[in-house]
Amino acid sequence: MAKKKKVNDYGTGIPQHEMEALVRVLLPEIEKFYASEEGQRQFAQWKEEQQLEQHMAKAG
Repeated sequence: MAKKKKVNDYGTGIPQHEMEALVRVLLPEIEKFYASEEGQRQFAQWKEEQQLEQHMAKAG
């Protein structure tokens, strides 16, 4: 008999088919946002903040 493969839900308890349905709805919207001018601006700002935090952590 073949063993049934256990799907890792990372502790969410959300069934795999529901997670996939959620991804099908959200992913296109996320992609549209990051392709937009506003999304590009916010991502650039986030990257600058991350670099500053890394620099501050190294300077300690």
